[in-house]
Amino acid sequence: MLSPKRTKYRKQMRGKMKGRATRCTEVSFGDYGLVALEKEWITNRQIEACRIAITRHVKRGGKVWIRIFPDKPFTKKPAETRMGKGKGAPEYWVAPVKPGTVMFELGGVDRAMAEEAMKRAGSKLPIKTKFLVRSSVE
Repeated sequence: MLSPKRTKYRKQMRGKMKGRATRCTEVSFGDYGLVALEKEWITNRQIEACRIAITRHVKRGGKVWIRIFPDKPFTKKPAETRMGKGKGAPEYWVAPVKPGTVMFELGGVDRAMAEEAMKRAGSKLPIKTKFLVRSSVE
């Protein structure tokens, strides 16, 4: 599972996710990409499930790039706990994703296989996604 080795602070505020993505909006490494169409926190387990779905479909051929990293801690208080007594302990890690972010890239396979692999990865995510082709590949 992906998680940071160390962080400056153990707990973070939730914050807002306004607007569209300004970084990671183009396919840079591979030939095909999976783009987010909605804003959401993607957990480390969801990222891992997508990675496994892609690599299994391409039968370990090609190369996969994961462009998002879960560096935001998600805290939670135990069940049946009274209010107060501070913020809960970090439970898992999330990657904040805005619309337009390229989350996964794939190279070294044909378009039909890449499209099906990205479709399977997108079904593991809680958001709508779109298949994207690098402009120089067409």
